[in-house]
Amino acid sequence: MYCVKNITDDLFWVGGNDRRLALFENAYPIPRGISYNSYLLLDEKTVLFDTADRAISGQFLENVEAVLGGRNLDYIIVNHMEPDHCATLGEIVRRYPDIKVVCNAKTVPIINQFYEFGVDSRAIVIKEGETFSSGKHSFTFFMAPMVHWPEVMVTYDTTDKILFSADAFGTFGAINGNLFADEVDFERDWLDDSRRYYSNIVGKYGPSTQTLLKKITPLDIQILCPLHGPVWRENINWYMDKYQLWSTYEPEEKAVMIAYGSIYGNTENAANILACRLAERGVRNISMHDVSVTHHSVIMSEAFRCSHLVFASSTYNAGVFSGMEHLLTDMKNHNVQNRTVALMENGSWGVMAGKKMTEIISEMKNMTILDQIVTIKSSVKEDQLSEIAALADKIVQSMK
Repeated sequence: MYCVKNITDDLFWVGGNDRRLALFENAYPIPRGISYNSYLLLDEKTVLFDTADRAISGQFLENVEAVLGGRNLDYIIVNHMEPDHCATLGEIVRRYPDIKVVCNAKTVPIINQFYEFGVDSRAIVIKEGETFSSGKHSFTFFMAPMVHWPEVMVTYDTTDKILFSADAFGTFGAINGNLFADEVDFERDWLDDSRRYYSNIVGKYGPSTQTLLKKITPLDIQILCPLHGPVWRENINWYMDKYQLWSTYEPEEKAVMIAYGSIYGNTENAANILACRLAERGVRNISMHDVSVTHHSVIMSEAFRCSHLVFASSTYNAGVFSGMEHLLTDMKNHNVQNRTVALMENGSWGVMAGKKMTEIISEMKNMTILDQIVTIKSSVKEDQLSEIAALADKIVQSMK
């Protein structure tokens, strides 16, 4: 049976949810599932905004058919060609053979890479700032390359002031009946997943996100329709401000995140002692993660949130513990920058973790590495407690 939601009198959410998928993009854990948003407009001409992942194809196609109520589907606007939003495009074309595909020039070859239905003969290729009308509604298109694929664009309904934002402003998490962000406690229940989505999926492309923000900020946006997660109709500027921070790599909070890689628990012990010393000095809400237990996408998200990062690692094969090396390399690849970093290292012989971590972090932009590195040999000794306390002092001082 179809399951749809009204957004306005003539715009419908026709997407669906997947709560069975374990890894988004086969990489990122999604214990709360994921939504695949698609939108259908019933104007003089009918318009579908993107399709959906194959996992929910049955639900999606039934939704589209139900909302159309016997009408033909005239247009599909393709904002993004990633398979979680285009896997059912071929089936839509098969079911509605007269449909026209509205897209930009970069989209056409990607459609041809995925499908063989001959998009060239049915494509309406638009450019930056061009308009398109479906009757009562008029649309303007803005290119958003590398947010986070090169063909991405966003579509602005100038009639009802709605922005169809592709992957921008999306979030992990299935929609539990409450489609709108104002129907949930977004900051409490969704913000962490939103930040984790941005930092891991889009985070590398901060300058591209900044370019998009500059294009859409002057628009009067009354409704924000992303391809994942809740639809926004209130406090849109609050959410856009988060994107402003994340895309400029500025921390949300003056806070400390500690990530450690420990083999037998001694490096973990040093990290715990440091956390206690920080807490005694008034640092609140310390975030602490074992890189062998916490998925790197969660730690990545915390690195986007926090102003100060502590990395504590055992030496392993004359280098950094493998989980820590993976994390730091991933952070470098995701363009993390503008943070203050403190380091702790451990090793029973040939201690190298601090040197190797410094090398990786030094390749990131605007990273301030505190010059006081705590070195543990096998386990923390009584005379090193003052050294850890001094590092806590250094961190707190830099936070002020």
